[in-house]
Amino acid sequence: MFDLAIQGNAILTPEGIVKGVVLINQGRVADIVPVVPDEVHDLINIGDKLLMPGVIDPHVHINEPGRTDWEGFDTATRAALAGGLTTLVEMPLNAFPVTTSAKAFDEKAAAARLNLHANVGFWGGIIPGNTLEIEPLINKGVLGFKAFLTHSGIDDFPNATEADLRKAMPILAKHGLPLLVHCELTDEPAHEKPWPPGSYKGYLSSRPKAWENKAIDLMIQLCEEYNCPVHIVHLSSAEGIEPIRKAKEKGLPLTVETAQHYLYFAAEDIPDAHTEFKCAPPIRERANNEQLWDALKAGIIDFVATDHSPAPPELKHLQSGDFTKAWGGIASLQLALPVLWTAAKKQDASLPDIAKWLCEKPARLAGLQERKGKIAVGYDADLVIWDPEQPFTVTESMILHKHKVTPYMNETLYGVVEQAFLGGKAVFNKGQFQLNKGNLITR
Repeated sequence: MFDLAIQGNAILTPEGIVKGVVLINQGRVADIVPVVPDEVHDLINIGDKLLMPGVIDPHVHINEPGRTDWEGFDTATRAALAGGLTTLVEMPLNAFPVTTSAKAFDEKAAAARLNLHANVGFWGGIIPGNTLEIEPLINKGVLGFKAFLTHSGIDDFPNATEADLRKAMPILAKHGLPLLVHCELTDEPAHEKPWPPGSYKGYLSSRPKAWENKAIDLMIQLCEEYNCPVHIVHLSSAEGIEPIRKAKEKGLPLTVETAQHYLYFAAEDIPDAHTEFKCAPPIRERANNEQLWDALKAGIIDFVATDHSPAPPELKHLQSGDFTKAWGGIASLQLALPVLWTAAKKQDASLPDIAKWLCEKPARLAGLQERKGKIAVGYDADLVIWDPEQPFTVTESMILHKHKVTPYMNETLYGVVEQAFLGGKAVFNKGQFQLNKGNLITR
């Protein structure tokens, strides 16, 4: 007997989109067959809707414990399911304490267990002085480690120096775990002239591509030196693409993500004083972002992740529009899938591309490639049913993040999520939830 069968005309498998029946038993895909077998007692027929692996977002700030007025596991994982995201990997900072010790990991895991509606794993953090905590964190089950090369925005997660990375990378290389790096080296001033605090052009010029490029060059050098898996997060400078391409051609264990906002927006269209667009690195010019698209389609950039980084509205300084004071972070978790698909349609990208960029390759970074990210026999039945052709407009009432501040407000997007499944169990169905079904994921 099978626990569930999902029949449809558009099932997105590694071999492409097929018509058939996905059979689920004990939380996993048991088979994909052309017709419904007799042993099925629970059948869902989705017609022409798309059945895809659940989206995996390995770059999310949930901020619990300690800063749950910013977000929290309850709101973040509800929003995730409503957007078709079934697995998140949470960054080590913006929570308090930051996840830079085994003790802090235990505190975060305890907070998470109470309110998990989607699956969640954790990255550990690399900061000055915590080298001795790396292996204890590995023993706790972190999926890898994150470091900043510039100020992170909060003082309790200071940036790592090259010397700190040289201590950490041999340990990570020994265990085969990735080092995720925020690549901006800000050891020199961007420009000497002051800029009006409400000017987006001024903010953009204050974080130049040169900062990113220099940091990327350093990480490629260290990646080669230690043979440590390195992952560059939220690439925004197209000038970093060529050195990344050359490093990959040499066979270095280097991977790269960009974010939805760099592919959807362009600096030319961002109004002054609209701090909901502030992030770091910044959203750059259209010509730059078209090059990011080309690199994504060519496989030089591996995948796309939100860098969901919410904050209370007062920290965004929306009233004053002051980019010098506003928190740098974009809230977009619930919209990850439709934002990328809406932009991808204009780039002649396909639905199999979306599955590769949002499911398969993020799973690989997190070490989950044998369990998640595909509709294939033996894989976890974490699934999403959605309609890629149905448009909707982003409104405050539909957003399930703790705060409603997002640059996507009032945008018309394509792709309405109807159902999400964790381990073959329906956890979201047209606005209704079956809650507390998520699991802590450890390596």
